[in-house]
Amino acid sequence: MRYVVRTPEGELVYPSLLDVERAYVQGLVDPEDEVREETALTWRKAGSLPTLAQARRTSSGAAARGQALMVMGVVLLGGLALSLLFRDSWNLRLLGIVLALMASFMLTRVTFKAFKRPPPAG
Repeated sequence: MRYVVRTPEGELVYPSLLDVERAYVQGLVDPEDEVREETALTWRKAGSLPTLAQARRTSSGAAARGQALMVMGVVLLGGLALSLLFRDSWNLRLLGIVLALMASFMLTRVTFKAFKRPPPAG
C-alpha cells in the first residue's frame, strides 16, 4: 500500500509504511507532517501514527558526545575516589567515599538516559 506524505514543501509518495518509517527516523518526515494511505481520504499527523510514534529518532551527535563525556568523567572521578580511599588521612578517605557515591549516581543517570525512549512527538 502506498502512502502520501504532505509537508510544507509539497507531497511525497512512499511505496510502503516501512519507507515512511525510515524517512521519519532519518528526519525527512517530521511529526507535524501529514500522512495518509493513497486510497484514504483523511490525513493524520505523522506523530500520531503508532508505527511512527514508536520509531526511534536517531540521536544527534551532540547527545551521543554528551553521554561519552559523562562516562569519561565518571571514570576519572572513580579513579580519583579510589586514590583518595588509600590515603592515610581520614578526611581524604571520606572525600573519596563522597566522590565514589557521586560517581555511582552519575552512572545511574547515564544508564537511565541510555535506555529511556524519547517522548512521543506532538
